[in-house]
Amino acid sequence: MKRKIFLLSALLTVALTASAQLGRTVQNRPYTDLRPFHFGLFVGTHVQDLKLLNVGPQTIVAEDGTETTRLITADQDRWDNGFTVGVLGEFRLNKTFQFRIAPAMYFGVRHLTFHDFTAPKTANPVSDGEEEAGVLLNERTQNIKTAYVTCAFDLIFGSQRNGNVRPYLMAGLNPVINLSGSESDILKLKRTDLYLEIGAGCDFYLPFFKLRPELKFMFGLTDCLDHNHAANLRDENLRVFSNSVSRATSKMIALTFYFE
Repeated sequence: MKRKIFLLSALLTVALTASAQLGRTVQNRPYTDLRPFHFGLFVGTHVQDLKLLNVGPQTIVAEDGTETTRLITADQDRWDNGFTVGVLGEFRLNKTFQFRIAPAMYFGVRHLTFHDFTAPKTANPVSDGEEEAGVLLNERTQNIKTAYVTCAFDLIFGSQRNGNVRPYLMAGLNPVINLSGSESDILKLKRTDLYLEIGAGCDFYLPFFKLRPELKFMFGLTDCLDHNHAANLRDENLRVFSNSVSRATSKMIALTFYFE
């Protein structure tokens, strides 16, 4: 009887051990997070938003001294996808926190529409005497193409690794340099800006590298509007449109894939 009980216990132990081994996930790259420093690269997509503060009615004084009131508003009426590419260097502070430096390039566009409530609502004539459908005298549009050079400084708070998955939260600051802009644009942005970044992501440990999808929200902390641009416009008719905005702050939503 004792021998049967011993054999039954042994078989039960073997069965439980085999079951535990089958249910256990084999960890890929188990020592990758122990490195004090490592490099990587990333690509992604993003959308840019521009929050505009309109001045309201403007009093325009003509050369003959007559005064007219113009009411023009401006806003970004759609989101267009942009492209992001960059490299990273990450320092291991401890088993929970990492510090990441990530130089990158952001390429995007913002589509703005200016509504002139004091202009006639008729279509613009073309050379053959017909009217161009959909183009109104009381509306103007502008595409602000942006090419940003950035360098993000992010603090990453990671949870404990569960198998080959490790979620995390991040926050940081991202100074940017704007390489785009034209003197003929209605609105022009400053050369520099500063973003606050907050987001979340997840590390996936694959056999040959670590994949990190990340979604982050970027909020501009400064007024990025070039207030001296209106005085430098050659087309005086555009100055009233440029002066219709008193402040602009930038925002982005970025989806990025890191390869480390």
